[in-house]
Amino acid sequence: MMNFKLTPPHHFVNDALEEIRIFVENIILSLGVHGHAVPVVRHVLLAVVALLLAFFAERLCKYILVPLILRLVKRTEAHWDDVVFDRQVLRTACHIAPALVVWQLMPLVFYQFPMVQEGLRRLTAVYFTIATTRLITGIIDRLRYLNTRPGSSTSQYLKSFCGVLKILAIFIAVVVVIGILINRSPMALLAGLGATSAVLMLVFKDTIDGLVAGIRLTSNEMIHIGDHITVPGGFVDGTVMDITLTTVKVRQADNTITTVPPLTLVSGIFQNWKGVQDVDGQRVKKMVYFDVRSIRVVDDSLRKQLLEQGFVKEEELKGEVVVNMALFRHYMEHYLAKREDVNEKMTLLVRQLEATQAGVPIELYFFLRTKDWIPYEHSMADILEHVYAYANAFGLKIYEQTPVQ
Repeated sequence: MMNFKLTPPHHFVNDALEEIRIFVENIILSLGVHGHAVPVVRHVLLAVVALLLAFFAERLCKYILVPLILRLVKRTEAHWDDVVFDRQVLRTACHIAPALVVWQLMPLVFYQFPMVQEGLRRLTAVYFTIATTRLITGIIDRLRYLNTRPGSSTSQYLKSFCGVLKILAIFIAVVVVIGILINRSPMALLAGLGATSAVLMLVFKDTIDGLVAGIRLTSNEMIHIGDHITVPGGFVDGTVMDITLTTVKVRQADNTITTVPPLTLVSGIFQNWKGVQDVDGQRVKKMVYFDVRSIRVVDDSLRKQLLEQGFVKEEELKGEVVVNMALFRHYMEHYLAKREDVNEKMTLLVRQLEATQAGVPIELYFFLRTKDWIPYEHSMADILEHVYAYANAFGLKIYEQTPVQ
């Protein structure tokens, strides 16, 4: 009966290192190198062997293991592994393999130079930490694609959550790298940060407030990608393109991109036109000011003129007192209702507001069917030009302020 004995992993590594050392020593003997040149040649050959093994380890992972894992992932019925373990994430993981090889071979290469060995050990540990952090942040980036509906509340919440995780991972990586370089335990550094947390919060107050505002903005579903928002002051009036923890990108009507801090939206006032976007129309709310001295009771001459031109009907002129502005309001309501680009099924109103020093305002409130910017502006201009052109036919005058000389 045969007995099989399993070799521990560290014994296997030590045996491999010993075989490499013997191989290099045999090469030196075969070359006939003697004297002081032996250590130099030994270290050069060992370094070349270490670099070649690190290179082959990276190639092995990239061109053999990665395709193999991708095939296994495609065969599974689960969706999450297709999203998380994509080709880019797996190739990022391949950068860890050379660091592991160099880490194991350093005692073999520079066993006669402890200071060099220690320096390379720290540099390799820093590289390993950075490569691992890149892998972790790459996986976190892929987590937000688990939701297949971009722009939904779940997708935005995942994006915000992934942003927080990335910041946390990078922060821990920075602490670990600093600990490696100064030869201190990362846990000791993290414990020491507790004493300086108040100073850090004071220094990074604006950044922390911005991050909290970004979380509130997405978790409370204040805005979504595709919403049309406006901020008082006129510097933001467009469609939301992207939402992160630190910025909100808005495409303006002229296709320029405006970046808004989430803190500005959360702490201030902004309008979300999502409710208007969900309906079949784009709102128009315009005011035209008329000279109060032109508002008068309709006389026989104006009555006859309006009837001949077909602006009013006989029924509208019945009554003891008929005012020209009232007739004009009714005329504009009928005019707007007959236009094909105006949605007559939605609110359509022409009303008079309280008089001001600039005259008596008439507000036009209606919805255009089109939501595209250029047709919208053209239709709105046609309607306002119609108001300016036909107001005089009703005996009304548009208010004009005397220019300052």
